[in-house]
Amino acid sequence: MVGVSEGQTSGQAPVTARTRVGRPLLSLALASMMDEVHAHSGAVYLLAPDGAVLEMAVMAGLPRAFAAPWERVGLSAPIPVAEAVRERRLVWVGGEQEMAVRFPRIAVVLPYPFALAAVPVATASTVYGAVFVTWPGAHPPKLSDRERDHLTASCGRLAVRLERAVEESVPLHTEPDLLDAPALGGAAGTLGSVEAARMVARLPYGLCSLDLHGRITFANTAAAELIGVPAGDLLGSQLWASVPWLNDPVYEDRYRAALLSQHSTSFVALRPPGEWLSFRMYPSTNGLSVRISRARAVAEMRRSGPRPGDASPRLVTISQVLSLAGALTEAVGVQDVVQLVADEIAPAVGSNALVVLGSRAGRLHVLGHRGYADPQVVERFDGLPLTARTPGTHVLINGVPGFFESREQLEHLYPERHETSDGFAAWAYLPLIASGRPVGTCVLAYPEPHPFPADERAVLTSLGGLIAQALERAMLYDAKQQLAHGLQEALLPHSLPSLPGIEAAARYLPATQGMEIGGDFYDLVPTRGLAAAVIGDVQGHNVTAAGLMGQIRTAVRAYTAVGQPPEEVMRSTNRLLIDLGSDLFASCLYLRLDPGRGRAVMARAGHPPPLLRRPDGRVRVLDLAGGPLLGIDGAATYPTTEVSLAPGSVLVLYTDGLIESPGVDIEDALAELGQRLAEAGDRPLDELADDLVRHGAATGERVDDVALLLLRAHKTD
Repeated sequence: MVGVSEGQTSGQAPVTARTRVGRPLLSLALASMMDEVHAHSGAVYLLAPDGAVLEMAVMAGLPRAFAAPWERVGLSAPIPVAEAVRERRLVWVGGEQEMAVRFPRIAVVLPYPFALAAVPVATASTVYGAVFVTWPGAHPPKLSDRERDHLTASCGRLAVRLERAVEESVPLHTEPDLLDAPALGGAAGTLGSVEAARMVARLPYGLCSLDLHGRITFANTAAAELIGVPAGDLLGSQLWASVPWLNDPVYEDRYRAALLSQHSTSFVALRPPGEWLSFRMYPSTNGLSVRISRARAVAEMRRSGPRPGDASPRLVTISQVLSLAGALTEAVGVQDVVQLVADEIAPAVGSNALVVLGSRAGRLHVLGHRGYADPQVVERFDGLPLTARTPGTHVLINGVPGFFESREQLEHLYPERHETSDGFAAWAYLPLIASGRPVGTCVLAYPEPHPFPADERAVLTSLGGLIAQALERAMLYDAKQQLAHGLQEALLPHSLPSLPGIEAAARYLPATQGMEIGGDFYDLVPTRGLAAAVIGDVQGHNVTAAGLMGQIRTAVRAYTAVGQPPEEVMRSTNRLLIDLGSDLFASCLYLRLDPGRGRAVMARAGHPPPLLRRPDGRVRVLDLAGGPLLGIDGAATYPTTEVSLAPGSVLVLYTDGLIESPGVDIEDALAELGQRLAEAGDRPLDELADDLVRHGAATGERVDDVALLLLRAHKTD
């Protein structure tokens, strides 16, 4: 657990040393807080050591599985506890509709009526974490002043205790989440008495008691008889896990809805071969009571309920489907989608191998595959025309999945297509259709004959739709990346010319955000007996910036070729940029090298100053005259500075992406760059260039691209 001081951003290192805080402190504080405002569940989050993530430390009133997707929450996440920390204020969500509008990620996973308040745990100077508490859906849509005051004061007291714990280095004591509410006494306390048991046994309907995890802690004789499972086999297990015909995500969802909303819920289920039962759940803060009886009016339910014989084990739960959907939205490239399908979706549905095919120019192409030992089997899918009569093309054209329970079934329908040679015995062909157009086909293979009952087909079809949407986005992203890289390579020099008296090396790193294309550029231009070098940075890192960069680089080469001196090259380029009417500006550093006379003449337009390493190892930042950024003032002038360039000297020209990074002081980064240059010795420039970009300030997540040009002077004959 760490604290983040006032004014510190999440990207900076926390200023408070890491301290382990005992959970009894958190549990007691949470229980007291919930009791004061009559909340039925809640949790305490603490900031992780890096200060950028909230980690759930203790939860009360509900199983932790309910909040599993949010056990670790980034401070930038659109989640109430993260917003409470970011804005250092209480965040109130008054009900189901408000949750859907403001925090849709939570509403998708927990679409139930409940109210929530999230409060930062902070002192005047330091944030330690946050707390959320929830109320049943019957809570008024507004938080009362009394509840607000209690929550704010309680979190303030908890922050003071955590501050003291940090100072005293309190050790961590393991303690489970708070799931059991204290007994209320009276009639509830005598539930286990002999007379109470006799009373329950005499009732004509079934009664079960479930704990907060859904485990059966009590079942009367009538309940066991109605369900058809001995009471001893029911105890300690979850109702939907111990009874095969209740093994359906819909029934588990009713339990989750009852617990979170604290409203009674009900459902009707078919006990094979033909008896319908009604289940009604009555929740409280310590579990649920379930009343089981025979359903009398089931005509409507018979049309939509499960059919006899369809009692196969469920493949994926609602939570798993939602988790897979969320993971697919985060997949960036095509290979990310293939990897995710292989790692999470295929195992969840029992498949041992898969092929993901993309549709392009009237043919199917293999985008990725897993689980096939023989690559020739996969090659058979590649290049198939959509007109071919194969299961992969047929399902894509018709938009209807194909399920083949055995090799005989597949060979009967497609005798010319012998998939059986791949060593598998059953297949599911899922058409991938997104935005109304075919994207590709996903082939799932099974090692044994595999029946596909209706519920499993529905799950696989739904997953196919999710995969299609993710694949469409990924293919578009990869196409943009290829375009960006091709454009960048075309605009930057493929190699630097070999010039007498000058050794040169250059590096370019794109930004890791956006299209990975930018406006940074460099060039080395031979002239009569001399050489010209230029480095610059056009504002932005997108296609527009890259296109303008190409125009500026071409202009500089042209003005150099006609013999303009450095100050005129800069003035001409500035006027050109203004004439183009662009809203973008550019920084630039231009120099004319004369290695024979050991000098360089430089002109600067708002660009970071270069570094010069002398032959004796001393490094200094060159203080150059200069003018404003290019593209601002058509009448601007750019005075020049002459610099001595002894043989063995190294000039380091760079763009600001090399030294600028969130949370890093520019002066410190420049000093570190100079120190690394001083310690480099007479290494080859290529090695030095690699070392400088590898240890630059923005080597991780780069918000800007980086260009680096190194020049070493040698003696000339």
